[in-house]
Amino acid sequence: MKLRVLLWCALGVAILGLAVFAGWVASLPPATGPVVAQAIAPQETSATLAALAPPKRARPLVAIIGLNDATETTDYLMPYGILRRSGVADVVALATAPGPVKLYPALTVEADATTAQFDARHADGADYVIVPAMSRDDDPVVLQWLREQAAKGAVVIGVCAGAKVVGAAGLLDGQRATTHWYFLDELRERTPSIRYVADRRFVVNPGVATTTGISASMPMSLTLIEAIAGREKAAAVARELGLAHWDARHTSAAFKITRPFALTVMGNAMAFWNRERMGVGLSRGVDEVSLALVADAWSRTYRSRAVAFAATHDAVETRHGLRVLPDEVAAQWPVERRVPAFDDRPPARALDEALAAIERRYGGGTADVVAMQLELVRAPAPQSTSGS
Repeated sequence: MKLRVLLWCALGVAILGLAVFAGWVASLPPATGPVVAQAIAPQETSATLAALAPPKRARPLVAIIGLNDATETTDYLMPYGILRRSGVADVVALATAPGPVKLYPALTVEADATTAQFDARHADGADYVIVPAMSRDDDPVVLQWLREQAAKGAVVIGVCAGAKVVGAAGLLDGQRATTHWYFLDELRERTPSIRYVADRRFVVNPGVATTTGISASMPMSLTLIEAIAGREKAAAVARELGLAHWDARHTSAAFKITRPFALTVMGNAMAFWNRERMGVGLSRGVDEVSLALVADAWSRTYRSRAVAFAATHDAVETRHGLRVLPDEVAAQWPVERRVPAFDDRPPARALDEALAAIERRYGGGTADVVAMQLELVRAPAPQSTSGS
């Protein structure tokens, strides 16, 4: 009798849970409408560039900080790759402790130095500090180091949910700010004095800046290049990246949890038996930006995870000197589960083609889920090309 009662109670709880979930899904908007981002006024652009002007050195020093146990892949690698590609600054990738930096949702890298080693070499601090999203926002080493760098005159830039880390360090108090759409409420709750600015991919104050989602690393990095070396240099790098515009234009209302988003995530997550490990081959000289974007995208489908493989356990050096550690040692990967080649494309196109490949494999809803996580308005699917 007791067992029967318990079973009926469990069934009742399950039915109630399903009813609550169904009600929540029904309450969500059916979809986001067409988005048309408004152009940025020239005066605002000028003020942004002035606030990002190199604070100390003619050739600035940029430090990108990461937690060893988990730092967001594209937030960490994209600024590194773009700024190193430009050649306008000295760029170092840092970790809070010795050892590899485990990125999420994919890849593992070796940092150039620890924060302690950086401090020993550069007592006057960096010109710019880039703060990616991290697995925790309250790491005491990170927060103290950010406060010290800000006190030495560095411009601190929180990328994506890295804004929460910058806020936890007290550097956003009373400042204009933004962050990834999913974490905005959390940032406003934890740092209630911020003045949220909608419809901007990045928001810059003297001494501190923040961006929206993961893909905003690209326009933010190009804007930093423009502030350091001028419009012509930034335009040249943008052409190499395959990006036509890099100003702060954005439509915040386009990014929210919708009914199709929730149903796709739930459906993919529940199909736990149908996970795929998609191989990404590491080769010397691979572009950091393309690698980060493609591995990140394939690891956000709720159906697949990107696995970096190489012929040996040795770290593989990227185009601009960062060392990536393979997840697995393999001479080959099954062709049907290998990420399509991407390194001969500009990074922006590599991402577009990755989203198109994800759509072909898992459907348009899954590709849209990935784009929403990256806070990216999807471009039309490109035509297939040889070697893709």
